[in-house]
Amino acid sequence: MRAVIQRVRSARVTVTDEDTGRREVAGEIGAGLCVLVGITHDDSPKEVEKIARKIAQLKLLRAPDGSDDHSARVGAEEIAASVLLVSQFTLYADVRKGKKPSWSHAAPGSIAEPIFNQLADAVRAYGLHVETGRFGAMMDVELINDGPFTIIAEA
Repeated sequence: MRAVIQRVRSARVTVTDEDTGRREVAGEIGAGLCVLVGITHDDSPKEVEKIARKIAQLKLLRAPDGSDDHSARVGAEEIAASVLLVSQFTLYADVRKGKKPSWSHAAPGSIAEPIFNQLADAVRAYGLHVETGRFGAMMDVELINDGPFTIIAEA
């Protein structure tokens, strides 16, 4: 499992409703973390828990007084921050050969979707408010990266 964790001032995912053709917000948060999640074939509950713990406990967010001193940063769990999780199979693109990415390392939707849902539940178990995009949909992700502050976590 691969996660791109971004500290954000706000983030939103919009999708097109297949029935009406109208754009709708699938998930939206204020200040917190926007996390792009890639799932591979052999991910299991072990990887889910490891990434959930990283999302909840890594000290990435500004101190309660708003300062960004690295020694005063807090984890999402400490301040009950919001998290926007977005499934993104392209995080497992293999671009080592040729001009076209290979997606062979990304788990197919039938495997990835239940694992993604387990991750959302595992992050919620830390007492965090979790919003998500819509699995398998073409999504527009908008965010204001605070810093910018972006890290990659793998399990």
